[in-house]
Amino acid sequence: MKASELRQKTTEELSTELLDSLKEQFVFRMQRATGQLTRPSEMKKVRRKIARIKTVINEMQSTDSGK
Repeated sequence: MKASELRQKTTEELSTELLDSLKEQFVFRMQRATGQLTRPSEMKKVRRKIARIKTVINEMQSTDSGK
């Protein structure tokens, strides 16, 4: 998901998306630890998605406090 798509969502939707991504990351970490991870590239994708979501949330909070 691109940052431009994330910016169109509300803060509540972004929070839900972030929580889902963190859960997904946890599952991937457990799979990696037990040797069951089939696609290691997914870890990188989820990590970047989390960073993107957090960035958009911070942008929204900084613009709200600036008004």
